[in-house]
Amino acid sequence: MSETTSVTPESTSSQPPAESLVLRKLRERFPDRVLETHTHRGDATAVVPRDAAHEIFRFLKEDEDLSFEMLTDLTAVDYLKMKKSPRFEVVYHLYSLTHNHRVRIKIPVTEAQPEVDSIVSFWSIANWYEREVWDMFGIRFRGHPDLRRILLYEEFKGHPLRKDYPKNKRQPLVTAKM
Repeated sequence: MSETTSVTPESTSSQPPAESLVLRKLRERFPDRVLETHTHRGDATAVVPRDAAHEIFRFLKEDEDLSFEMLTDLTAVDYLKMKKSPRFEVVYHLYSLTHNHRVRIKIPVTEAQPEVDSIVSFWSIANWYEREVWDMFGIRFRGHPDLRRILLYEEFKGHPLRKDYPKNKRQPLVTAKM
């Protein structure tokens, strides 16, 4: 039995893919604030500093050509074992229902100051996502309306998705409150 592989013009081209509208507009509007951009298989990514993130998220949501109405995911990555600096990245995935495009925004975060501004004022679903990142990674979100654990109990010590969290760590026993 033989397999048929289709060859698309994109796969045979030696030209790099064209920059997406989203990345082009970000670079035009924030030429000194966008640290890096790339597109891989149609996924546009921009890396921005945390001190510019709030303004950039406002632009992504309010610009008529972009209209990112939906925050589809918010997570973090710990690069401890990869020896990357800074150690963490907070990663946001946005989607525009109006224009059917998406973008990934990454914010580098240091171990010494693991915090970024909350985006709950732009997308209310960020309330839960930010609490999860706080709970699992220990990254704080300045201005969050209710930053407390969401998956683990309040007495839990540490943040289990950090690469240096001891996998055999014993946690305090908690009795049910009556």
